Amino acid sequence: MTQKQLTKGQASAMPLALGIAFVAFTTQFGGGFASGAQIYSYFIRYGIWCLIFPAITQGLYAFFFWYGMRYSYRHKAFDYRTFSDKIYGKTRYVMSNLHEVCYLIMIFTASAAAFATGGSTINSLLKIPYWLCTLLIAVFIFLVTMFGTKVVRSAASTLSVLILLGLLVVLVPNIIAQHSAIADAVQRLAGGEMSVLSNGQTGAMGPALWMAFLYFLFQLASVSVMYSHMDAVTDKKQINRSAIWMFVCNFCAMELSIIGLLAVAFVPALADASVPMLVLVQSGVGAKVLTPIISILIILGAISTGVNMISGIVTRCVNAVERRRPEENRQKGHLARNAVFTLIFTLFSFGIAQFGLMAVVQKGYAYLGYASLIVLFIPMVIRMFRYRFQDI
Repeated sequence: MTQKQLTKGQASAMPLALGIAFVAFTTQFGGGFASGAQIYSYFIRYGIWCLIFPAITQGLYAFFFWYGMRYSYRHKAFDYRTFSDKIYGKTRYVMSNLHEVCYLIMIFTASAAAFATGGSTINSLLKIPYWLCTLLIAVFIFLVTMFGTKVVRSAASTLSVLILLGLLVVLVPNIIAQHSAIADAVQRLAGGEMSVLSNGQTGAMGPALWMAFLYFLFQLASVSVMYSHMDAVTDKKQINRSAIWMFVCNFCAMELSIIGLLAVAFVPALADASVPMLVLVQSGVGAKVLTPIISILIILGAISTGVNMISGIVTRCVNAVERRRPEENRQKGHLARNAVFTLIFTLFSFGIAQFGLMAVVQKGYAYLGYASLIVLFIPMVIRMFRYRFQDI
């Protein structure tokens, strides 16, 4: 390698690392996060531990994503089926198919939720038919995803910056303006008093730790989305950097949201609110300006999740088709195959979203966490102890 090539590689390492980290960010922080619903469901409702356990959740998230990406890079497994066939070894005939089922459940529940959440938000803003709102989401996701993982990374980077800036614009002024309410909420939680949405929780460490872990398990299923981006990596140090950025971005975004949302932890209106972040904005400063910003954040979050999820399964299907073709002909018609599979899975998710089965989707998330425990978490931990990280 020439000095010029080496310098170019070093210069491009950090942007690629950031791009990969932002894919993970936009996969985790979708519409549910932007609305504040996930923050309350998994953290604030379990008491004062909400200020501590995000570090555990995001630490586990970054660590297991790092392991999966390093394994994918070393073994040239650039889609989740190739990855599972390699990592499960002799048990792949059973485990790879279980992983396939787990991934399909994740794709269709998360993508349908993204369509439904984004569509509902557009519907409330523009007052146009719901099906047309979800169709607009579908068109955007299709156009981004069909051009492959490089475009997906660029879109993820752009959306991540917009989401992070949006969170800062919404949360920082409200944290400053409502700092006394936040301090009061912290004191009350530390004293054992539970928030409006606690639903009978006592604030004990055990349930809070389990929910933080379950949140991680559910998010772990999306590690399969990351493998399609490993073919752009040229050095494992890029993956190391991306894992660090992953933790920093994800933890800071989650902790900032928790601190902000504590301002309304004891506000009675929260009991009937479907979007806790709106309660925060409407009880704070700049409600007229920040309310539409929150709506835009929810839409951006929904789109980013849909793009990343569908991109993962499209890459898996396209790779499966192209492996059967002579090597010299694999790139011929690649964009067309990408477009066809993108259209199929976008339309499928669009169709599911029309039923509005959000209760089923939410239950699907919980079951997905338990499935990830069996299909991903336990096998990865076993390999870590068995090979002592020598396989990555």
